[in-house]
Amino acid sequence: MIKFGKGVVKLRVPIFIISLLLLIPSALGMINTRVNYDILTYLPKDIETMVGQDILVNDFGTGAFSMCVIEGMENKEVVELKGQMEEVDHVKAVIWYDSIADLSIPMEFLPEDVVDKFNSEGTTLMAVLFDTSMSADETMDAVDEIRGLTDQGCFVSGMSAVVTDIKNLSNKETPIYVLIAVLLSSLVLALTMDSFLAPVFFLLSIGMAILYNLGSNIFLGEISYVTKALSAVLQLGVTMDYSIFLWHSYEEYREKYPGDKNRAMAHAVSNTLTSVVASSITTVAGFVALCFMSFTLGMDLGVVMAKGVVFGVIGCVTILPSMILIFDKAIEKTKHKPIIPDLGGIGNFVTKRFPIFIVVFLLILGPAIYGYTHTEVYYDLAGTLPKDLKSIQAKDKLEDKYEMNSTHMVLADSSLPSKDAAAMIAEMEGIDGVKMVMGIDSMVGPAVPKEMIPDHMKEALMNEKYQLMLVSSEYAIASDEVNTQIDELNQVIKKYDKQGMLIGEAPCTRDLISITNTDFQTVSVVSIGAIFIIILLVFKSISLPIILVSVIEFAIFINMGIPAYTGTTLPFIASIVIGTIQLGATVDYAILITNRYKKERNRGEDKKTSVTIALSTSIQSVFVSALSFFAATFGVGMYSNIDMISSLCILMARGALISMFVVIFILPAMFMVFDRMICKSSLGFGSRNKGPKATVKTV
Repeated sequence: MIKFGKGVVKLRVPIFIISLLLLIPSALGMINTRVNYDILTYLPKDIETMVGQDILVNDFGTGAFSMCVIEGMENKEVVELKGQMEEVDHVKAVIWYDSIADLSIPMEFLPEDVVDKFNSEGTTLMAVLFDTSMSADETMDAVDEIRGLTDQGCFVSGMSAVVTDIKNLSNKETPIYVLIAVLLSSLVLALTMDSFLAPVFFLLSIGMAILYNLGSNIFLGEISYVTKALSAVLQLGVTMDYSIFLWHSYEEYREKYPGDKNRAMAHAVSNTLTSVVASSITTVAGFVALCFMSFTLGMDLGVVMAKGVVFGVIGCVTILPSMILIFDKAIEKTKHKPIIPDLGGIGNFVTKRFPIFIVVFLLILGPAIYGYTHTEVYYDLAGTLPKDLKSIQAKDKLEDKYEMNSTHMVLADSSLPSKDAAAMIAEMEGIDGVKMVMGIDSMVGPAVPKEMIPDHMKEALMNEKYQLMLVSSEYAIASDEVNTQIDELNQVIKKYDKQGMLIGEAPCTRDLISITNTDFQTVSVVSIGAIFIIILLVFKSISLPIILVSVIEFAIFINMGIPAYTGTTLPFIASIVIGTIQLGATVDYAILITNRYKKERNRGEDKKTSVTIALSTSIQSVFVSALSFFAATFGVGMYSNIDMISSLCILMARGALISMFVVIFILPAMFMVFDRMICKSSLGFGSRNKGPKATVKTV
């Protein structure tokens, strides 16, 4: 590794120039990477709801729909607005009651059920069908254009409208996430380091690595908005300690080789590379575990973040050393004493009172596990968005005026006899919570031959293969009531058409609930198993992987259990990914202390001295690393108006601090209790000749 370090030192100027030039293709790649704002598209492609979505787009030419509530307009104005909507690109059809009857016919002469379908309390209702998928860029553009047709009185609801608002909100907030993370991380580094300028180069090198990572996403085709929003913040948080480690190593070697900064940096790079690669493997393993989810949002986040850690390591041992050497004089001029005092004295305090911390562990473990297993999650992502978003206002208007909370789509055989289709519609309308079924046979009646149906109606709701029905429900998405309703609707549909499908946001969300419950178990087993094996191979021990993983899992139980006691409901994705991220990102703290504990035991020190030295020499690095992770995520969590982003960031920030406290106070106590077992079950643990004794601080 020393040859690599010398190579970096020798080529520091070319490395710096190349790193700057690489920002150009990275920026182009980032700009041209599509962002997906609909997380339901990450469901497995082979389930019926997703197969139905594909058929709907490819064979029927209808990928999405929106229910529009029109308020405060006369019929003539509504007709004019309807015509303008139909002219919007990718709007396939707009269904209103003039699609069935001529406006010259007074409403009182029309069937009451037809009038009620489209009118309520001074408002009228339209169904807008799009020829592109729910989250396609074209659909979102069409929603924005429809909203722009009138200043007020047109409320566009549906998942496409929600996705459009998420896109606009995310695009506005994401740059601010990065700014907040950088400012708070800078504050932490300023408080904990001995140079004002060095943290600037830390952030610049990490920023370059982040840009390289985001630019390389172009090879994935697209990433989710969740990944886009979190990746920069997460990469900053989990890779900051690599830079800190390099800096501390560089300062140590400068004392060893005074006046020879190049030699000091070569050794620092060599030392950092050896340590950081081993440390980063556990973090990468945690993110790779997300790739085992059948809900492929996990793979999306896992792949991007695993790449980000790799780019972070590369930047830490190439770009950062180059910048430190190039700007060495300027850095030296900004040297100062760290504001936060040395925390090394805590080591002796913990080892003297370790039984207290074992008791604390045992007392908290039960409530932590109970909270962890009783934290509630939600799946209706639109329900937690800001109430002032246009899609949420439209959803509330639809619920208030028409008692509609969700709308499903039925895809049935177009050759289904009108009598059977009418009977199926009647049965569906009889199911609890179904407010309306809109289809060819419900709008014109079974007595009208299909050949007599107007072309514009047939094009909207029927083709040579399939016919489409819209089912409006008063039940909210992801509720137990709507899931029961979906089961009953499926039974009715299959009774009349074995190949018929029920699709839409609510059926997809029902599948999401089922799939993610399994994913939670899978990801937990894979992440724990992978990190267990890595620790086993690193320390050649049976007991240490159990102790280290158990300690971090204890921290995870506390973190994920707190919402159960505060009455907080988490987004479903949090319960799956937070444990894995917290385990992979913070087990490094435990490994750092364990490495030093092993080293001291091998030098012949007794268990108390070994644990004390291990904690005393590692606590500063653990503290700074955890505080950096906290700073990078907490501010974003407090600022974000997208609850999924906010909840994930707050959980990660809190998890970093909890892991820090658990590693500082509980892990050393575990070493004190299980020292004999560790020595007997681990290769390389044993008394050898003592070397120079380390200084142990006391408090």
